[in-house]
Amino acid sequence: MTSSNTYSNSFKFRLKFWLRRLSISAPQMAIRTQLPWPIRAVLLAIVIGWAGAIAMWMYDLGRGFTGFNSDSTKSQIVSLKQQIEKLSAERDEFSTTVNASESRLNIEKSVQAQLAAQLKTLEVENAKLKEDLVFFESLLPATTGSQGISIRRLMAEAVTPNQLRYRLLVMQGSQGAKGEREFVGDLQLVVTVIQDGKSAMINFPDGKSGGAEKFKLGFKYYQRVEGVLTLPQGVLIKAVQARILDKGQIRAQQSANL
Repeated sequence: MTSSNTYSNSFKFRLKFWLRRLSISAPQMAIRTQLPWPIRAVLLAIVIGWAGAIAMWMYDLGRGFTGFNSDSTKSQIVSLKQQIEKLSAERDEFSTTVNASESRLNIEKSVQAQLAAQLKTLEVENAKLKEDLVFFESLLPATTGSQGISIRRLMAEAVTPNQLRYRLLVMQGSQGAKGEREFVGDLQLVVTVIQDGKSAMINFPDGKSGGAEKFKLGFKYYQRVEGVLTLPQGVLIKAVQARILDKGQIRAQQSANL
């Protein structure tokens, strides 16, 4: 009787235990199936491939909606490259033409500058020749039967407020049967100026500043004399007188007003 009660109690205890395990409050168990890693790798690759295919399909679908065509774009790129090459060739050709034109233009400018300089020199020489011709023409009637030294056409002009340019021709007349002899003398210039409100005369050469050599004369028939005189600052030039001196004696003189 006692063993029967013990077996009954044990059966009741086990039944309560299994009922408790199977009840709602019993802890849940998760059953997971472990797949081999090669199978998992294959499945992952399949998933990635499907995702890439879907992405490319969506990309192509989007380009179709926007009207994008890869073949047309490539042809346009090739056409644009050809146009760029053509324009580059035309640019190089135009650049070569422009450079050649610039070189010719520079050469022409250089030639024109040289011709202008030569023309200016010829004009100056022509003016001097005309002046000499006028001098000689004015001299011819007066030299018949005349003797001595004379000054022909004294010219003077102010190039700056204190600088005076002068030009004159000194000639020697006929000496009769004795023939001509060489004249040796000096040129003296006397400039009349207004300085500090008063009239004054300045002699060249003055014997102080030097430069007397350029006023020396020595000729047989004629001698042209020209130069520039520098006067003190602030003077007003009124007139200039040229004198030909022979051993300190005045042989000829002529004046010119400014």
